[in-house]
Amino acid sequence: MMEGRLAMGLTTMVLCLGILIGCISAQDDEDSNAAVYIVTLKQAPASHYYGELRVKQNRHNNGSASKGMNILDKPSNVSRTGKHHGSRIGRVHDSLLRKVLRGEKYLKLYSYGYLINGFAVLVTQQQADKLSMRKEVSNVVMDFSVRTATTHTPQFLGLPQGAWLQEGGFETAGEGVVIGFIDTGIDPTHPSFSDDEPEKPYPVAEHFSGVCEVTPEFPSGSCNRKLIGARHFAASAITRGIFNASEDYASPYDGDGHGTHTAAIAAGNHGTAVVVSGHHFGNASGMAPRSYIAVYKALYKSFGGFAADVVAAIDQAAQDGVTVISLSITPNRRPPGVATFFNPIDMALLSAVKAGIFVVQAAGNTGPSPKSISSFSPWIFTVGAATHDRTYSNSIVLGNNVTITGVGLAPGTDKMYTLISAIHALNESAGPSDMYVSECQDATNFDQNIVQGNLLICSYSIRFVLGLSTIAQALETGKNLSAAGLVFHMDPYVIGFQLNPVPMRIPGIIIPSPEDSKVLLQYYNSSLQRDDATKKVVKFGAVALISGGIKANFSHMAPKIMYYSARGPDPEDSSLDDADILKPNIVAPGNYIWSAWSSGGTDSVEFQGENFALMSGTSMAAPHIAGLGALIKQRFPSFSPSAIGSALSTTASLYDRDGGPIMAQRAYANPDLNQSPATPFDMGSGFVNATSALDPGLIFDSSYEDYMSFLCGLNGSSPVVLNYTGETCGIPTMNATDLNLPSITLSKLNQSAIVYRTVTNVGSNETYRVGWSAPYGASLKVTPTHFYVASGEKQVLSVFLNSTMNSSVASFGRIGLFSTQGHTVNIPVSVIVKVTYNNSAV
Repeated sequence: MMEGRLAMGLTTMVLCLGILIGCISAQDDEDSNAAVYIVTLKQAPASHYYGELRVKQNRHNNGSASKGMNILDKPSNVSRTGKHHGSRIGRVHDSLLRKVLRGEKYLKLYSYGYLINGFAVLVTQQQADKLSMRKEVSNVVMDFSVRTATTHTPQFLGLPQGAWLQEGGFETAGEGVVIGFIDTGIDPTHPSFSDDEPEKPYPVAEHFSGVCEVTPEFPSGSCNRKLIGARHFAASAITRGIFNASEDYASPYDGDGHGTHTAAIAAGNHGTAVVVSGHHFGNASGMAPRSYIAVYKALYKSFGGFAADVVAAIDQAAQDGVTVISLSITPNRRPPGVATFFNPIDMALLSAVKAGIFVVQAAGNTGPSPKSISSFSPWIFTVGAATHDRTYSNSIVLGNNVTITGVGLAPGTDKMYTLISAIHALNESAGPSDMYVSECQDATNFDQNIVQGNLLICSYSIRFVLGLSTIAQALETGKNLSAAGLVFHMDPYVIGFQLNPVPMRIPGIIIPSPEDSKVLLQYYNSSLQRDDATKKVVKFGAVALISGGIKANFSHMAPKIMYYSARGPDPEDSSLDDADILKPNIVAPGNYIWSAWSSGGTDSVEFQGENFALMSGTSMAAPHIAGLGALIKQRFPSFSPSAIGSALSTTASLYDRDGGPIMAQRAYANPDLNQSPATPFDMGSGFVNATSALDPGLIFDSSYEDYMSFLCGLNGSSPVVLNYTGETCGIPTMNATDLNLPSITLSKLNQSAIVYRTVTNVGSNETYRVGWSAPYGASLKVTPTHFYVASGEKQVLSVFLNSTMNSSVASFGRIGLFSTQGHTVNIPVSVIVKVTYNNSAV
């Protein structure tokens, strides 16, 4: 603990010396109300002046701790004008702070100059108020916290015979595209990120100007022609006194595992062998295996992250020249004191979109409640989580011919073995008074003569969920006692908890159902023979066989929306009712995903020390889309971010592998027993279809100016828009319904509405037929019903909606455009009918 505190103090000192301005520490004054604030100025950022120009600021200006840099493959054509502008912005920020806080203590953490013009600073509330009163200052927001929200999925998505084939095979899939990851860092030693390709070496990343930070954990040579950039951002966490350099690593190195996992899903090398606990689970590949990887670490295993650090990471990624940004992170809560869309992260991402960067974000793991989405802005492509068709399950066959299913990536037994409960195998030094002894965490508690050669029954309690007890330790106990295998029964207090498969080197199974666990224990107890006088067990009569759980099973009932995947509509806050924006945009594989794991990763204790891990969450779904977005950008280099999103959305599938509707789990407990057909608020446009997305036929395109018109159309937003972008709101403005999105969402249909959409033909000359199904409570008509559109030309569609009855809940329809050459363009329609008569809604 003392070493950790010392490290924090030293790092803070380096920050103060490096910035060469007045500074304070978070611990300088126990009575201080100092906090980190993100301050934006009215002057536009560099990207708004220079458009696609990639501005490179030096490390001195962003306030990171100086550990040394190694510039890798840096292009020689970075604009000196851009550099000077970035340096000038930093000097302007320093000058403003000196003027406003003359003689007072403060600490500037970052200068943001590329995507937003502003800085992060540690000041008191009184000092923040002083800054907010300056005419140069547009907005002052208190920093807020954020959190983290594959061997088979390429096959499930049809990449080998579809998208990869169209790109020339996996050997070139994603080549030339740089994907930037805002996450927990990366393990550079992992084979998924090696550039050892003697037959087809990686070319130099021509338009990337990032650097590779050098630290003891991330030594020189960690970057290569595949992993072309890596930096870390932690100034906000350091000033709060919560950064522990011995655990969180002040470097791009991934001490968690999450960042390594997501990077490999999107762009890990093709054909990397997945070996866990001595078992081989196939060969892994990223979605775009030839894409470059650039890492911007802004999240940490012990505390998550903060917006000030995330904005700095986004700003740097855009300066460096990434093509795609993958964000498997979401805010812990609505950013305080700002309207939904006007928070520093989303506004920085809006400028990134202006610079041509496709931004992908995880929807969040807060489902299945409605309006639980954490990614809400229309310029961000939001991804929910669904299953794919590969599952792992094993079973235990009891001596009474009852079979119970369970989980566990474990080998099976070759025959029936006697079952021995942990509480019946205690030695003289242990006793039932130890309430946790049945969790099998300590071999010294048990009599090896009783356990040896038998199946040991252990309890799985809430302590396993909290990480206080582990499967790995129980397996070690079983190994030390020479057990034939382990059987875990679920504690009745762990109700409805859904377990991921857990790797085991010896035969084993976890029975996740408390009801099934009762069946096991009833059979076991009924087979015991006890001494009539002492009541001690004298004979164990129960036997069982464990079937292996290493071999994958495949189900046609996929994809299915996972219960934890966050749902729309959104947003709901003080500034707006339900917005007319569909979220999530799409769903992708996010459950039981094999991918690379950091050698120092501790996010999942069961995979500690392994090179691969099987993880679930919208965090795993988002990089699938980031990688597929890279494939689209490779095929269509001129596509805007919204065009890439449109190609993914309009081609998404609405059906599972059996041809039935995609289902959505509706409850955390027993999710497969609580499901119904998915709606657009569960799955957006549907489940991603990678092959069709590379040949969309028509696209819906939206520009930065369109998003600005949308923001300007929000009530009272003009000053805020000016504050963030330096641009004034002119006329005309537009509602969310008017945005040229590949979906239509009306939170309030009052009698009638006309919605316009413009499609652009990115294929050959074609004729399209229009069909539709109307939402319940409304009629729908589209004109024209047939149209011819030449390659590169546009067609305007008019959508007429009329209410037929009132409804307090959303209903859903769909518009389909069907071409003579096989293209199908799907447009989901979501409507809540609220008719107003004489100023009263009925």
